Amino acid sequence: MEYKIYKLTFPNGVHFGKNSLESTQYVFQADTFFSSLCIEAIHRGEESLERLLAYVKQDKLAFSDALPYIGKEYYIPKPMLHIENNNQGDSVIKKAFKKMAFVPFSCFEEYLRGELSKEKAEGLGKLGYSQTKVSAFVRGEDETMPYRVGIYYYREDCGLYLIVRYGEETVREFFEELLDGLAFSGIGGKRNTGLGRFDFFRYEVPVKMRERLEKTEGCLMTLSVSLPTEEELEAVLHEASYLLEKRSGFVASESYAKEQMRKKDLFVFQSGSCFNKSFQGGVYDVSAGGRHAVYRYAKPLFMEVT
Repeated sequence: MEYKIYKLTFPNGVHFGKNSLESTQYVFQADTFFSSLCIEAIHRGEESLERLLAYVKQDKLAFSDALPYIGKEYYIPKPMLHIENNNQGDSVIKKAFKKMAFVPFSCFEEYLRGELSKEKAEGLGKLGYSQTKVSAFVRGEDETMPYRVGIYYYREDCGLYLIVRYGEETVREFFEELLDGLAFSGIGGKRNTGLGRFDFFRYEVPVKMRERLEKTEGCLMTLSVSLPTEEELEAVLHEASYLLEKRSGFVASESYAKEQMRKKDLFVFQSGSCFNKSFQGGVYDVSAGGRHAVYRYAKPLFMEVT
């Protein structure tokens, strides 16, 4: 299998909402990305959608959550492992160590040894900033309803990246065709205002990162939201360390139903969850009475974190 990194830059800002229109996140998950790829594939025809599904289900294409980068520094999820910081007497460092959500990969071995400094633990403060924009919704002829939208702006030379694993060059080329279309239409909320549009650039995976991605034994951390199949679940949960997250939302398809409908909820492992046994996961149908299937991506991309 081959690996590539795709850096995404967002010149207009993004809205990755979670709990309300006013709030926004600065990252998005692999299932959100896959849903957007599916919509882009549908625009190209039913054959493109079937091809995308086949590549993913046959494990010829997999990808991580969208993770932050600052300059040449890639950040990965903090593993859900108990790691004692060596500076336990310093409460400031201890709090920073506990609060951090992402670890700079260049310092990952330091982190595993409990030697990460306070400055490196707080590095994501340079990623960007969020703002709230007031917009207006016009209802009828004379009633105007103001609302607030949270927008995240990445600083220069900052953004998100994806780690993509693929089996053949034809798979990579097809993926990049879909990504090129998605870059223009955008990802996330409020795309009609230009939010979520991006440019992307392909890079080689750093050697040390690739070594950890290629290992299949030891403690394995998933870099994407994921869920084992029923047959895999019992064995996977043995000596695992994980958090579950409910993934839900509305179906973004005009042909699905006459009115907007919600997807079925699906509980998945968060990225950063750690396991002693790998699993394949799956692509799950979360439709609920509409005219066609709706797919939720829940396949892992593992990194060894022993």
